[in-house]
Amino acid sequence: MLKKYLIYLPLIMISLLFLCYCHMKNRPADPISDIQTAAEIPPDHIPPAAASSSPAPRLYASAACVMDAGSGRILYGKSEASPLPMASTTKIMTCILALENGNMEDPVTFSSKAASMPKVRLGAGKGKTFLLGDLLYSLMLESHNDTAVAIAEHLGDSVEGFAAMMNAKAAELGMSQTNFVTPNGLDAEGHASTPADMCRLASYACNNQTFLELIRTPSKTIRETSGKGSFSLTNHDAFLTSYKGAIGIKTGFTNKAGYCFVGAAQRNGLTLVSCVLGSGWPPNKSYKWADTKALMNLGFENFSMKNVPVKDLSVYSIIVENGKADAVGILQPEIPSFLLSDADAIDIRYSLPPKIQAPVRQGTAVGEIQILVNGSPLGSYPVYPSEDVERETFADIVYDIFHLFLSF
Repeated sequence: MLKKYLIYLPLIMISLLFLCYCHMKNRPADPISDIQTAAEIPPDHIPPAAASSSPAPRLYASAACVMDAGSGRILYGKSEASPLPMASTTKIMTCILALENGNMEDPVTFSSKAASMPKVRLGAGKGKTFLLGDLLYSLMLESHNDTAVAIAEHLGDSVEGFAAMMNAKAAELGMSQTNFVTPNGLDAEGHASTPADMCRLASYACNNQTFLELIRTPSKTIRETSGKGSFSLTNHDAFLTSYKGAIGIKTGFTNKAGYCFVGAAQRNGLTLVSCVLGSGWPPNKSYKWADTKALMNLGFENFSMKNVPVKDLSVYSIIVENGKADAVGILQPEIPSFLLSDADAIDIRYSLPPKIQAPVRQGTAVGEIQILVNGSPLGSYPVYPSEDVERETFADIVYDIFHLFLSF
């Protein structure tokens, strides 16, 4: 009879130990000193330090924009998302594609189509051949329309093929309101962009050192590959020599577009890009320079790099379910400084879960910090756990049961 009951004794003991384990796992966790769970992180709101920034500049341009080249933040805009013809500022894209897709030592021959382009043009004539690298000076310093077509046909086999390359690059850069039809910016149905999109293009172009060297070249003499003909080129960008810290970039004019200019300037490590479209028509050739300087002054005088006061996340933890540890700490993310003005309102949102399932990996983000300026997203930054936490296995459970049993 005793043997019969002894058969059930191990089962009874295991059941009791299992009940003890369940009780242990479901008991309230011991509080961790000075540590709060991530679910308790409230958002931050930093109101403007000043009621408003400087008054909006009085511009001649139909549409304009000034942007921080580093972050892509628009500092000021006037109809900055309205598509308009952009004339020869188009050649910024033509130049970048040539730099990225062409060999500067390649010979480029002018076709009859290229040679037929209206002024402004190099005037080399059909069949004349130059090195691609030399033609980029013709393109950017003198804004030659025939050169743009010769480059387009060389790289894209045709103007239409090159336009497809231009639009593909525009999509890659987030120029969602832009459509390229020509490589030179001559008026064509559907050929248009916005000041904001052209600033995005300029920001990208400013990362190319060869491009920067090109647009800052005062003058250049190029020759045909045969050595016979030579052409003297002069940079017509007056902004380059009339504004402190000016980098360039490109002028433009057509009867439909009016005077246009995409510019860039750098001071104290800060690079701003601007665009003015429809900034007057003849004889008001100087309006584009006045508009560009006003936009740049607004940026440099009212904005500076500032740190955003993000909470110290190292004092928080996230509960870990089914893990070998009950909670895991949080690594403090690296948040860069931002170009801000005293009139900016800043909001910081912490998106972190109250609990996560094991296993936890240090290299896998568990949440993010989002920073908004005046209600618009400025940047999102991932948040990572401070260490790995392995999932609790059956062997771990057995060990915990016996450890509990021995502690009785």
